[in-house]
Amino acid sequence: MGKKKPATKGHQLHEPSAEGLGAAQATAAGAAFVWHSGRLTGIGSYEGVGGRGVTITWDEGGATSHVGGISDAEWEVFKLAFVSGGRVAVLSDLPDWEWMYDYRFLEALR
Repeated sequence: MGKKKPATKGHQLHEPSAEGLGAAQATAAGAAFVWHSGRLTGIGSYEGVGGRGVTITWDEGGATSHVGGISDAEWEVFKLAFVSGGRVAVLSDLPDWEWMYDYRFLEALR
């Protein structure tokens, strides 16, 4: 398990590998949280249709399209992912397919 380091700001974890860090982050978030990754196949801003949109093909199967309701912070992560390899990951505790639209814990991957 990850070593926790006391900090005055934020939350810090140290792990010797990327896989270990992912597991430690999921554990810190809660036992029911699982990492899911996918590839962005499209992003866009749609005036009059609902705002920003993303299309993701998920490694676990399926694809999603989401237009509107994407926060500024989430949009920045999606833009970064799109220009740097197109990969994203979400950490979610939602059941079934609902995790595909859960952007509370969103990361751009290289």
